[in-house]
Amino acid sequence: MPKFYARRRLSILGALTALIASVAVLNGPTASAALPTPVSAATARTYLASLTVATENRTGYDRDLFPTWITISGTCNTREYILKRDGTNVVTNSACTATSGSWYSPYDGATWTAASDLDIDHLVPLAEAWDSGASAWTTAQRQGFANDVTRPQLIAVTDNVNQSKSDQDPAEWMPSVTSYRCTYVRAWVQVKYYYDLSVDSAEKSALTSYLANC
Repeated sequence: MPKFYARRRLSILGALTALIASVAVLNGPTASAALPTPVSAATARTYLASLTVATENRTGYDRDLFPTWITISGTCNTREYILKRDGTNVVTNSACTATSGSWYSPYDGATWTAASDLDIDHLVPLAEAWDSGASAWTTAQRQGFANDVTRPQLIAVTDNVNQSKSDQDPAEWMPSVTSYRCTYVRAWVQVKYYYDLSVDSAEKSALTSYLANC
């Protein structure tokens, strides 16, 4: 059973910070700051030290066990909500489909003007979550994880970059834009901590190394 419900009391300040960051982004001029601001490097190091180190187990994984793209607001589902949040000058129709706009992908530094060129990345992949504890969750809890717009877990990025990342952790894959890596690992650790997910030894070693340079 995940401990993230109990942890919410301990994470109120972080959640409020993320919410404020999200609101600021919706009103801001740039798309590159759209991801809710992760915890500081110092906090991430503290969080990482507390995470359980365990061997991952993918037995029984099926992506359908994580219902995605639920309705978030009005007619907007999760994908549409993130596209609107992460883009600049995004125009949507009555179904909340983005018809125009501009999106900057911080993983690879590319800018796109067609929503079809963007995927919504689960920063901590669904399969990775399953491997590190989500297999014990209820479907409702997995749905909450897959559609979490409050923590730094969902971000619009270049579609083939997201597909290249697949379900790899930071020991196996990192954004090619090196200046974004600190943000990425801080977000990764924050999400894993909030959802009480474990890390494997190679993953922890990589995170420790990247955070030391933040």
